[in-house]
Amino acid sequence: MSDSILFAFSLTLLAGLATGIGSIIGFLSKQVNPKMLTISLGFSAGVMLYVSMIEIFVKARDALSIELGAKTGYIWTVVAFFAGIFVIALIDNLVPAYENPHEMNTEKIIEESSEKDKAKLLRMGLFSALAIGIHNFPEGLATFMSGLSNPALGISIAVAIAIHNIPEGLAVSAPIYFATKSRKKAFILSFLSGLAEPVGAITGFFLLRTLFTHFTFGLVFASVAGIMVYISLDELLPTAEEYGEHHLAIGGLVGGMLVMAVSLLLFL
Repeated sequence: MSDSILFAFSLTLLAGLATGIGSIIGFLSKQVNPKMLTISLGFSAGVMLYVSMIEIFVKARDALSIELGAKTGYIWTVVAFFAGIFVIALIDNLVPAYENPHEMNTEKIIEESSEKDKAKLLRMGLFSALAIGIHNFPEGLATFMSGLSNPALGISIAVAIAIHNIPEGLAVSAPIYFATKSRKKAFILSFLSGLAEPVGAITGFFLLRTLFTHFTFGLVFASVAGIMVYISLDELLPTAEEYGEHHLAIGGLVGGMLVMAVSLLLFL
């Protein structure tokens, strides 16, 4: 069991630290390749949507059915699924749009940085780091729980979340760097915002481990499915389409679904 926990935590940590990759990309490249970003984000959305509806939701329903019976178990699965969506939507809406990294245009920040007040840019970057940290908390729990129940599934979800964390890291580092001219400060704050994922994993595990039954597993897993569906539809796909063409985003999404389907078939 300890090896499984360590493996799941490692996946969560790596996914969270992908925000640092976004920060590095921002420093090394003068311009983000919008087509590549669109395909990558679409791919990540496809992985998360497919695995949420086909794998995680079903596992949650099966676990709850063991405890409560088929019909009642299904009802609780649906309730927990939409509860997950409600919680992540509430978190998203509590963050003001200006400071919400999912509402920001990073390229615009970079282009207009010389015209903006440095203190305002710094505040924007700091609030972005805080907002990303808040959003990453439930994502960390999602990655951890998936890795704990099924290593192959956990790897797929960790990769998908890591891809979507890269532009978030850029959203934190860009305004801080242009406000302070310090690569070190921009990288550290971007890096720290990603640590909310392993913190979410640890917190979730310690809160739930004494109550870890088929019932709690099913509720958490169904909620995780809801969280991932919301992230895909509210963050990944809109951002993918903002950076590139509609068909590239959809192509990436279908590709992500296909890769996820094939990888799950390999482990049957």
